[in-house]
Amino acid sequence: MNLRSALAAVTLSVACGLTLSAQSPTITKVDPPNWWVNMPAPMLLVNGEHLTSAQFHVGKLPIARTVISQNGHWAELWLASDAMNDGDVTITVETSQGKASTPFHFEKRKAATDGFAGFSSRDVMYLIMPDRFADGDATNDGLHAKDAANSEAAIAQRKDPHGWHGGDLRGIIQHLDYLQHLGITTLWITPVYQNHEEDSYHGYGATDMYAVDEHYGSLDDLKALSAALHQRDMKLVLDTVPNHVGPAHPWVHDEPEPTWFHGTLEHHTEAQMDFQPLVDPHAPMRTQRNVTEGWFVNLLPDNNQENAANAQYLVQNAIWWTETAGLDGLRIDTFPYVGRAFWHQFHHELSALYPKLTTVGEVSGTDPIINSSFAGGVTRNGVDTGLWTPLDYPLHYAIRNVFTGASPMTELATILRQDSLYPHPERLVPFLDNHDLVRFASEPGASLAGSKLAMAFLLTVRGMPQLYVGDELYTQGWQDPDNRRDFSGGFPGDKASDFVSPTGAAAEMFQWTAALTTLRRKTPALQVGDLQILYTSTDSIVFTRTEGEQRILVAIHRGGEDATLHVATSDTSLDDARQCNTLFGNGSVAVHRGTMDIQLRANGVVIASISTK
Repeated sequence: MNLRSALAAVTLSVACGLTLSAQSPTITKVDPPNWWVNMPAPMLLVNGEHLTSAQFHVGKLPIARTVISQNGHWAELWLASDAMNDGDVTITVETSQGKASTPFHFEKRKAATDGFAGFSSRDVMYLIMPDRFADGDATNDGLHAKDAANSEAAIAQRKDPHGWHGGDLRGIIQHLDYLQHLGITTLWITPVYQNHEEDSYHGYGATDMYAVDEHYGSLDDLKALSAALHQRDMKLVLDTVPNHVGPAHPWVHDEPEPTWFHGTLEHHTEAQMDFQPLVDPHAPMRTQRNVTEGWFVNLLPDNNQENAANAQYLVQNAIWWTETAGLDGLRIDTFPYVGRAFWHQFHHELSALYPKLTTVGEVSGTDPIINSSFAGGVTRNGVDTGLWTPLDYPLHYAIRNVFTGASPMTELATILRQDSLYPHPERLVPFLDNHDLVRFASEPGASLAGSKLAMAFLLTVRGMPQLYVGDELYTQGWQDPDNRRDFSGGFPGDKASDFVSPTGAAAEMFQWTAALTTLRRKTPALQVGDLQILYTSTDSIVFTRTEGEQRILVAIHRGGEDATLHVATSDTSLDDARQCNTLFGNGSVAVHRGTMDIQLRANGVVIASISTK
């Protein structure tokens, strides 16, 4: 050690109140950074130096066991009980070479009314990638947040489709009026973890799972967003990623335990994206491990949830974000890539603390058998995951195929008739677009007319509809990152603003979507009603939603010519129909004894209330 380094070490030791020794233990980080009273006792993961053979104390709280990494950089402190009173305690580490300490805070838990409400089919959910929505704080723009004043760097980044563009949490707060006018009740935002890589604007490459990335703002900004939503009776769903971390995470080169990941940077397998082995009783275990133990896209380090400490860390992390921000739900990324036993533990612990909290898992694919196998209550392929619901990818692909003309309308019915595979099909989350797919408007065969029909179906079919930012504006975009374009009007220098005055197709699509969400909000049957399909053909579908005495008819027809549909109603939900009142659309419905004649315009929709009087 040269003289300058020695002086620096002495200065640091004096500043931290540590015993002056080159081998004195140090504490640089504790995860979680705080906890709450009257919660399950946490496992504290301490990062530092020279922790080998150290003795630890956490105030007067008993420690059930301590696990220290071989290199002395990590210590797991498994507390035997939680704090009974809020306030600071001191974490102390001591070896024969010296002592170090750091404060740790226990807080009172939030009131049950401070969020935690859960989402349901009564809601309409809207997906935003914060970096691409609106820039509400110019001080965190630029290549790195610490270079905030560098406007040239910020401009250069916006030109890079893979770079950080400057959108942040404050930008979302500033445009909640827009979302509410659109009829949105639940906001899903992609992860806000610290992502210290130049192209990790999306949030899925965590470098610190307990910090908000500076580009998005601060933890206080996240809390402010949650509070602003709740003041409007809206809900907040945060994306969480227990499956993996980013390639730049400190664990990649310094694991807390040798089995913290599945494999290592140098020796690992690539995750298989075919989930068939997970539901195939005849598949060898090797093919299942290819899904659950591989590194996603051969890049993202795969957490080993079979390691008890890793699993505990990840469960605590979800609890920490939920309690800190008053979340109403979690969207869980890459759900099938994690073993079912972990998900059972994850949901058991979360639901014990937050009985109304709901979770939606990403299970990409077209097969309802696979999709349904991950829903809570399903045990045909192993232990119950406890998941509230998976995203409805099978219906998504059917919607996309049908309304771009690639498949007949009957494909919708084919998917919906398999709802019996799910314990709660009413919880499913159908959608048109998300941030991982080519935008609906850019699919071969897509049109504004087709997009309007798709939106009408989405907002009237069972489940909770999810919109991706721009669906309401007929936004186009090809594969990532083109499907993640900046929202017009959300950034300095934008010449036009879709927040204020969309034009052309964007305006037409917005008005159509807002009218449908308004109807849905006023019509309980469209939110929670039973679904019955009365008629399907190549180009048309007719179904009803029934809740109590309220019966709603939905008829959708695609194609360039008008159509008249003759629908039998005997022994159906419309058996005793007498009168019809059109609520939306420009067709007509004539009610007869045992039949119904529905006239639909080309690419037309009719939504009507049916009465028996």
